This record gives sequence, structure tokens and C-alpha cells, in this order.
Amino acid sequence: MAVDTKIGVATMTRCLKTLSDQTRLMMMKLFLEKEYCVCQLVDMFEMSQPAISQHLRKLKNAGFVNEDRRGQWRYYSINRSCPEFDTLQFVLLQIDQEDKLLKQIKQKETQTCCQ
Repeated sequence: MAVDTKIGVATMTRCLKTLSDQTRLMMMKLFLEKEYCVCQLVDMFEMSQPAISQHLRKLKNAGFVNEDRRGQWRYYSINRSCPEFDTLQFVLLQIDQEDKLLKQIKQKETQTCCQ
């Protein structure tokens, strides 16, 4: 897979800094496949809601995720229209689907939430 969109050094640095946190990197890997509700992420990452929200805020401020409000619940998905999407996708596809941590996180996923 070739990365078609070129980005500047400052943008690349910001992108890599945002992804340098393991939790945010794993969230982005999950978002590459589908959207998740905050409460699902709390369960999957075994973190408090405020901690998850801080990670999501950083991803949202970077423009990497979309937020969809449905009543009192918030759902997040990858922003495929952000200028860095090709770079993000390239990086995220380098993570093995059989990665131990990724598999552990996915095993904790709840199907129905926030109802």
C-alpha cells in the first residue's frame, strides 16, 4: 500500500506524537474497522470514562476521529476525510491483527451498549 497524500514535517510530527500513546494507537486501530461508543471503550481498555474521554479529545482535536452524538451517548469513528488519513491508515495496517494486546482489547468488546 502506497501513501499517496504527502504531508509536511510539522503535520507528520503532530500525527506521530498523537499516535505515540499506546491507548490512542489501539483506539485508532479499532476505529479503522468500525465505530465505538465511549462506554464500550471504557470496558475494553479497563480505564475510567474521564481517561478515555481525554484520549478521545486528543484524537478529535487532531482531526483523526469523528464524534456522533446520539442522545446522551457519543460514538467515535475514524475520520477518513482528514488530510493525514493515508498516513494513519498506513501506520495502523502495520499492526498485526494477531497482536496480543489488540486481541485482549477486542475480547472485552460488548455488542450492545448505551441503550
